[in-house]
Amino acid sequence: MADVLSVGVNLEAFAQAISAIQALRSSVSRVFDCLKDGMRNKETLEGREKAFIAHFQDNLHSVNRDLNELERLSNLVGKPSENHPLHNSGLLSLDPVQDKTPLYSQLLQAYKWSNKLQYHAGLASGLLNQQSLKRSANQMGVSAKRRPKAQPTTLVLPPQYVDDVISRIDRMFPEMSIHLSRPNGTSAMLLVTLGKVLKVIVVMRSLFIDRTIVKGYNENVYTEDGKLDIWSKSNYQVFQKVTDHATTALLHYQLPQMPDVVVRSFMVDQHKAVPYVFLDAA
Repeated sequence: MADVLSVGVNLEAFAQAISAIQALRSSVSRVFDCLKDGMRNKETLEGREKAFIAHFQDNLHSVNRDLNELERLSNLVGKPSENHPLHNSGLLSLDPVQDKTPLYSQLLQAYKWSNKLQYHAGLASGLLNQQSLKRSANQMGVSAKRRPKAQPTTLVLPPQYVDDVISRIDRMFPEMSIHLSRPNGTSAMLLVTLGKVLKVIVVMRSLFIDRTIVKGYNENVYTEDGKLDIWSKSNYQVFQKVTDHATTALLHYQLPQMPDVVVRSFMVDQHKAVPYVFLDAA
């Protein structure tokens, strides 16, 4: 009795089918060899023709016989019971060392997970398409006079606008000084000094705050070539924790239509939150 895999393939019939394929290829090769050799040397032309026809018919009968045998074995091989169209990856199930290389089972799980993800994504897309927003900046029928003036985005702003926003924020806090520089072109870098407690390096792209690094007041914030050091951390754990709090707060300040409000709110909230962060770190 032939062994049958869990995927529904008859191994004995499969092996016989491979042998039948090899026999069929040999029979076809003999047919072409017969045509290539042509009529062999015989005493008369009629004898050569009869020998050639008889030999050619035998080869054709062999091809027909091998082809019928292959078709019979193909029906006995069976089909994999797995419904997933994994194509050639289904051969991975024939690996006898499945405990060491469970690649086939993992591939099946990934395929099922992908199908579920695609199904839920389609449901979510249908629900979102049904929820049409009533308020939109491009509503039809709104006159040009009543339409609000579009504010510049955070990534396309003139340097003068950024300088004016930073200077207004600097005047809000007498105990805090802000030094603005542009060592790498139009992008601004701020060195914020809060009394004699700490220094903050703020890396900006226009009015979008990209990175903040908090260090102690006595720590060096410049590199050897005189530029602001935006990569090294503080030597003190308390300022490292303050940096983590400031970086987390950046995720809550995103308002592209009013970028100046974002920067001002971030500075005000961080100015108020610094004492509590010190108490928490202590």
